[in-house]
Amino acid sequence: MIPISDGDKRLTDKVQELQSSPERLKADALSREIIGAAIEVHRHLGPGLFESVYEECLCCELGLRGINFQRQVPLPLSYKGLNLDCGYRIDILVEDLVIVELKAVEEIVPVHEAQILTYLKLRNRWLGLLINFNVRVLRDGVRRLVNG
Repeated sequence: MIPISDGDKRLTDKVQELQSSPERLKADALSREIIGAAIEVHRHLGPGLFESVYEECLCCELGLRGINFQRQVPLPLSYKGLNLDCGYRIDILVEDLVIVELKAVEEIVPVHEAQILTYLKLRNRWLGLLINFNVRVLRDGVRRLVNG
């Protein structure tokens, strides 16, 4: 057995503290609700439509479930202390905690994951969902990504 040093224990304690912070616990619970709403939309519509259609319907479903969200949230880029509007937009920001990026593509590729990870860093958020509706079963199109 390898002994744990005081430094390792402090790091482990800090990691556990961050993972169970109230904000992260709320984001985690919200992610399950968002996925449930997305599954409901996919059950009704199936694959093959435009991303904008799924966005509209998912926002409707979130509203029906009483979940607060914002659509097409501008995401400025900070460069040398200046906030620049480079045209980035978060598809859906739920409760100001979870970033949801929607896709209706043949397959998720690494640049899609990089996009949401960048959005998480720029917005300083912990949890993001990448949801591709162009799949037969939605669970195959859901990716959960964390910042840090």
